[in-house]
Parts: sequence; C-alpha cells; structure tokens
Amino acid sequence: MIQNYQQYLDLINAHPFLFALLAAWTIAWKGIALWKAAQNKSKPWFVVLLVLNTVGLLEIIYVFYFSNKKGKQVAKV
Repeated sequence: MIQNYQQYLDLINAHPFLFALLAAWTIAWKGIALWKAAQNKSKPWFVVLLVLNTVGLLEIIYVFYFSNKKGKQVAKV
C-alpha cells in the first residue's frame, strides 16, 4: 500500500503512459456522463459525477443505466 506522497510520484514516474491512459479514460467518461446528466436536467447526478472521481466506474453506470431511465419511453408497436 502506498504510504506517502513520494511513493505516488514514484509510481507515476515509473508508468507515465498508464497514468496518461487512466487520465484520458476518466476524462472521457466523466465528460459523457456530465453531458447526459445536463441534458436530463439531473442536478444531483451532475454534482455527484462532477465531485467524485471513481476512475470512470460511476460515470459508466450512470451512462448505461440511469441516464436512459428519465424521460425516454420505448414506443410500442
């Protein structure tokens, strides 16, 4: 387990590509989720997604599960 600040820096310096990939992954999913929350006018979800950093996990859950629930109905034939 990482115990101090220097160990974090050493980890990032040892694997800069993985860190950049993780950052890009997080930013992409956060952007998509925030966009959908704004379109759905879901202020609580927008604030939670903006404040919490879950490396894309909460964002993916919102995009694929919760964002489709509000305001969309499946047309019956």
